[in-house]
Amino acid sequence: MDARLMGLDGPLMSMLHHLVDLPDEVEKALNAPTRTCVRDARAMAATPADVKELPGVYVFVVDMPELKPNEIKVQVEDDCVLVVSGERRRKEEEEEEKEVKYLRMERRMGKFMRRFSLPDNANVDVVSATYKDGVLTITVEKLPPPEPKKTKTIEVKVA
Repeated sequence: MDARLMGLDGPLMSMLHHLVDLPDEVEKALNAPTRTCVRDARAMAATPADVKELPGVYVFVVDMPELKPNEIKVQVEDDCVLVVSGERRRKEEEEEEKEVKYLRMERRMGKFMRRFSLPDNANVDVVSATYKDGVLTITVEKLPPPEPKKTKTIEVKVA
């Protein structure tokens, strides 16, 4: 029941509500994410992906330019989550040149990860991934639809 309906909406109740909420605010401040965590989260969200449903499969298309196939990891967690992860690094030639000065840097470097919830009818035992021209294509087959249950007739006996 709402305290205001009982006439308990005065300044004392307001102060008590504030004191009860204080630990949540302190906990949020102590557990605030680091800059690195925030940057990595943005990089994860910035990895473009398309998800398509076709008659027999689900297809996940993820843009990953300038990566090598061995730098990309595709996993299925808990039989219901598709995870694509890896790390984008600067090219070695650029690191050797100390005179390089970036005027603008929009392409994210560092670790990335995307998670996709798989539908119930996804067959996680039949997952394939191909990488071509900077595009990762993951195919997850669908399970066949369950057969309809047959109606069972029960004979009624006279007692």
